[in-house]
Amino acid sequence: MYEYSDELGRGGALRVLAAAQWVSTTTGRITTDPYSWMQAVHWVGGSGLYTPSSTHSPKWGATTVLIAQELSALTECRPGIDYLARKMKCSVRTVKYHLGMLREAGLLVYRSKGTRTAGGVRQASVYERVIPLEFDEALGIRTVGEGLERRPVGIAEEGRKLIGKLAKKASRKVRRPSKTPVSGRGRCTPMQGGTSTSSPTAISTSPSETKLASGSTSCPTQKKSNRGPQQLNKIGRRYQMASELITNVPWLQRASVARVSWIARHCADAGWTWQEVQAAAEEHSPIDPAEARRPSGLLAHRLKGVHVLYAAPAARRLMVTAWEDSRAQEHFRHAGYDQAAGPVAVTDTALEAMRTIHAVLQPAPAAEDCTEHEAGSLNIETLTRAEVLEHRALAADDPEYVITMLPVLGDRDTRRLLTHRIVDQALVAARPAHANAF
Repeated sequence: MYEYSDELGRGGALRVLAAAQWVSTTTGRITTDPYSWMQAVHWVGGSGLYTPSSTHSPKWGATTVLIAQELSALTECRPGIDYLARKMKCSVRTVKYHLGMLREAGLLVYRSKGTRTAGGVRQASVYERVIPLEFDEALGIRTVGEGLERRPVGIAEEGRKLIGKLAKKASRKVRRPSKTPVSGRGRCTPMQGGTSTSSPTAISTSPSETKLASGSTSCPTQKKSNRGPQQLNKIGRRYQMASELITNVPWLQRASVARVSWIARHCADAGWTWQEVQAAAEEHSPIDPAEARRPSGLLAHRLKGVHVLYAAPAARRLMVTAWEDSRAQEHFRHAGYDQAAGPVAVTDTALEAMRTIHAVLQPAPAAEDCTEHEAGSLNIETLTRAEVLEHRALAADDPEYVITMLPVLGDRDTRRLLTHRIVDQALVAARPAHANAF
């Protein structure tokens, strides 16, 4: 076999520049015989002399030969890009890539370039099928004439075997490989009711009657997937937290999920919850939904650098606790509670029960302190931590417990003992029952 690379070498030796891809500048010869032109196409594809100049474009392959085969069947080589895309069932960009490779390989040259003027008449490019000069030199083809009008008159002895192989390739029609499985090659289940234990397709066999009766069979069963629930990736976690923020934070309800996910991306990547993000945004001052004209911009301003400031989970928990107990949130947590109103009216039975509880939890006051004790000023400094937690648990479960404690301890000490959040929640919950007292 003749070695293509003896004179030209492999890899990139056959590449025609854009300036030489015209009838007036090409060194090849025009061929009117599509059979001879397809021989040159197969030679370029099999020689390894041509490599595309574009690194991101498709490589020379079956699609290139298929497009060349369509071009060889045209009387006038004036193909439309859309026509080739429909015929080849590929994209317009793919057709352009492969036509560019045929031009770079010296197999196609422009006779006239098509127009793509917007609003005007669009015309397809007119090509001439040419055989590169390298093909004639590699196979030892002798030609007569000059320039484009050269005609072959003979071939060297060492090129006859190769030209014969190329002739066989050119005579065969290249087809696009089918992606559907061959009929009869798939899994087949034998029909029931017959006396034969073998499948007509000789691929699968049915189990014996003994195994069917016992319930055991050697037929493979489909394996169950052990795959658990799908885990969210980093982007999914950002969008999840953004959706939670927009759903639960009133002043963010008009914001975009995509924009909020980008603004809070650092917090989401660090494992923050939406409550922690809200606490960081409202840490220093409350936000009125009516005044938040650009919620996403306000959120970006409030969250600047907080993922670095509260990097540790313990620091975030303290920040959330401080936010919940902060008096800066008083306007929103005290919905319907007017501090200027007088003290809440409670029954004598509730007051007596409160005094009984305090008598059990702390020692009896001295004689000189009886007057102060009777006035309702109790000392909460003597309570242990367990007793404080017990008071808070009782107050969290029963708002009436807080209502009865306010006249006894006063507003300041009650909030010190039970926290602002529990007291405010109890006042809001008890508002309908004590509407006459406000």
